[in-house]
Amino acid sequence: MNKVYLDNASTTAVHPLVIEEMTKVMSHDYGNPSSTHSYGRNAKSILELSRKSIAKQFNVSAQEIIFTSCGTEANNWILRSAVVDLKVKRIITSKIEHHAVLETVLALQKEYSIQVDFVAVKPNGEIDLTNLVELLAQDVKTLVSLMHVNNEIGTVLDLERVGVICREHNVLFHSDTVQSIGKKTIDLQVVSADFIVASAHKFHGPKGVGFAFIRKNSGLQPLFHGGEQEKGLRPGTEALHQIAGMAKALTISYDNLEQDEKHISNLRTYLLKQLDQELEGYQINGSKEGFYTMLNVQLPFTNDKTAMILFHLDMQGIAVSRGSACQSGSIRPSHVLEQMLSVEDLKKPSLRISFSQFNTKNDVDLLIAALKKI
Repeated sequence: MNKVYLDNASTTAVHPLVIEEMTKVMSHDYGNPSSTHSYGRNAKSILELSRKSIAKQFNVSAQEIIFTSCGTEANNWILRSAVVDLKVKRIITSKIEHHAVLETVLALQKEYSIQVDFVAVKPNGEIDLTNLVELLAQDVKTLVSLMHVNNEIGTVLDLERVGVICREHNVLFHSDTVQSIGKKTIDLQVVSADFIVASAHKFHGPKGVGFAFIRKNSGLQPLFHGGEQEKGLRPGTEALHQIAGMAKALTISYDNLEQDEKHISNLRTYLLKQLDQELEGYQINGSKEGFYTMLNVQLPFTNDKTAMILFHLDMQGIAVSRGSACQSGSIRPSHVLEQMLSVEDLKKPSLRISFSQFNTKNDVDLLIAALKKI
């Protein structure tokens, strides 16, 4: 049976060159970066070279990159410290954010009685920036938290424009950029975000490591306490092999960005063409011109086929998802699609199909054939 992996928005295969880099570090560079002997100094050198390599991709200083375990940790840290330490009294976000942001914001609202406002979402899943400006007319210390690329439907936020809006209103701007880092250039001298986050396993790096960009002099304080690692902002011995692997993965991603984007965009276009020909009546959730790595489609199937659709596809070797992998155990419909679809349409099966450079047209053909069997 052919195996087809089309769930790259949930996680990606680790690049062979990344595995090679991590193996080398684990085999030879096992010193603690905080130790002063030669083993420690060598490890520290790898750590800081990785930091510089990552910082270079975003046109920022190395001291503004802080290593974390994942994007969820980074989001929690930034949002909590903004309220506790920076004395933010209001957070403006949307109801289609990743749960790492939504759940954190709601917890902070309950714990600190902060004001939470949700910016309007258009029928195609895009953020209504006119409404954002209207919300910002209120004079209260505010942080805006809006994701760059939606992880379920692939709608893209204009980071540069939102950054300008936030600067004009003198508010902080945080963006969950987990889905876009490694897949789209972000120049943080042009985009005036105060905080962005990344998770390595979304761009062919290892799981269990990520980073936060914290603009200098932000005043953020650590989420938890211990040693002086990461400038005292993220204590705990750094996962050197994972960090080195992440830096390698990011370099590979951006070195090959143009050709990979062209290849993946062609696959997405080919998928749309095949759907048009073979599955009359399907609908796109979000925008047809959404992010090039993914497509969320509502299928013209009867309700009785909805519950088991992922199982049937898996039995044919096809890996896709119905939304965020973090919520895969939930029986509730996607909170993102709830903001866009009618009650009846929510009952129909929607699939998130997400690509990487390792996918081929044959993968798309196999997916279409499997859907036709259902």
